[in-house]
Parts: sequence; structure tokens; C-alpha cells
Amino acid sequence: MPNTSSTNHTQLPARADLIRLGVGVLGIGTSGSLIATSIMPVPTLIFWRNLGGALVTAPFALRQSQWRNRHGLLWSSLAGVLLALHFMGFFLAMRMTSVASGTALAALQPIFAALFLKISGSHIPSKVWLGMVVSFSGVLLISGIDLHLSVRSFLGDLSGLGSAAFAALYLMAGAKAQVNFETTTYTTVCYFICSLTVLPIALFSSLPVMHFPAREWWIVAGLILGAQILGHTLFNSTLRRVSPAVISLIVFFEVPVSALIAFLWLDQKPAFGVLPGIVLVLVGCVLVVTRTRPNDVEVVL
Repeated sequence: MPNTSSTNHTQLPARADLIRLGVGVLGIGTSGSLIATSIMPVPTLIFWRNLGGALVTAPFALRQSQWRNRHGLLWSSLAGVLLALHFMGFFLAMRMTSVASGTALAALQPIFAALFLKISGSHIPSKVWLGMVVSFSGVLLISGIDLHLSVRSFLGDLSGLGSAAFAALYLMAGAKAQVNFETTTYTTVCYFICSLTVLPIALFSSLPVMHFPAREWWIVAGLILGAQILGHTLFNSTLRRVSPAVISLIVFFEVPVSALIAFLWLDQKPAFGVLPGIVLVLVGCVLVVTRTRPNDVEVVL
């Protein structure tokens, strides 16, 4: 994911990119409910989703002939491992807590990116720290509600937080990879390494990998087409022209989209305290991305 050349991180994208981003929001917004309704083990579901994504983008990547670039391969492979860890946390959150809560907590990844960049010596404006406090307040509200409901839901919240942290690291590695790789080459390597990372977990845990009802394979196809291709890939395709900060703001719409789909499809009615918590998380994240330079903080896709 290369750094955008845009210097105005509040400028709206052109119409064509707005359409891509809008479709991307809908694409990634479907993932939470699909994951929650699937009975396929988490490592197996991650394996097939990412292997399918790699196979879809591979024909386009083969045209680039960039496979001998060691720098790109190294960072793409590292990004794939980090993506696997992100997906493990996110998928577990979808299974252990509500789609609304898990998605809201995973949306905290720009906050973690700012923290990691601060540790590495980057300057973070004071308003960003205010945004972190606001978001963390929302996290406490969401987590407090789930802890009251069940320990399982609280552990799901922790998984969502972990997925946000790994998402930030994944994006940092991906940004370095795409200095030398085109997006299709990067996504092919990244998705493939992600699938290989989780496969041993499924095999050593004696989890089923192949034999599932047809319904499960339709869910996998939906994840590949929706979240992986129409979501991740479309967002990646706009980053050469659109500021990462603007992308961050638009990606946050995944939270209400996911919550609405879960309500309509799975009848997951959010608890009273979850909705205010989601609002606080989103407000805090907006404060972060609107006060952070485009080259400092990027968003996971």
C-alpha cells in the first residue's frame, strides 16, 4: 500500500474513487455476519478466504513480473503473517461477541498505528491523543457491557482489540512492500502467505479442512468476492490517488454497515450501552485521522 502523493488529507476523492470506496465499504461490511454465521473453523475459514483471494489476483500479478524483488517479497511475506494474526483475532471476535462490538473494536487500528509511530519517534499532534482517550472510553463502555453479559463476549472484545493492533502492523509492512511491488503482486503474495500461516494451525489442531456442506463454500465465496476483492482490493486501488486519512474516515462506515447487516440478517440487537460506545470509538478515530499527517498513519484494508 504505497503512500499517497496527496498533501491535502481532507480533500474528498473524485467521483470514480468515491464509487470504489462506497462499494468497498459494503464489501467489507458483509464479512462480520458471514464469519459469525459460518460453522467452518476459524483457521480453515481464513485459509480458504485468503487462498481464494490470492488465486483471483495472481493472474494480474503474473503480468507484472516482479517476483525477483527480494525487498518486496520480504515485506509482503511479513505482511501476510501479520494479516493472519489480524484475521485470527477478528474472526474470533465475530464468533465470541456481537458483530457490532467486534467490528467497532477492530476499527481502533489507526489508534494503534499512531501509538506504534509515536514509539518509533514520529510526532503525534495533541489532538490525536484526545482522540485516543475518547476512543478508549468507547472501548471501556463496549467491553463493560460485554463483560456484564458473559466472559466469552469479553474475550471476544480482547480478540477484536488484538486484531486492531496486528492490522496496524500489517499496514506498516504492506506500505513498505508496495514501494517495490504493484498492488496485485503485493496482495497475491500477502494473501498466499496468510493462508500458509494458518494452515498448520488447522492441521495440527486436527480441524477439518475439506469436507463441509455446500452452504459453507458459498460463505467462503461470499467472503472472497465481498470482503477480499470488492473490499480490500478496491480500497488498495484508490490509495495512489486518495489520502490514507480520507480512506480511514470512509472505512469507519464499516461499523454501522456491519451492525445493520447483523441486525437484519442475524437479529443481533445491540445492547443499550454498545451503540454509545461505538459512537465514541468512531468520534475518537475521526479526531486521530483528521489531525495526523497522511504519511504518518494509514488504515488497514
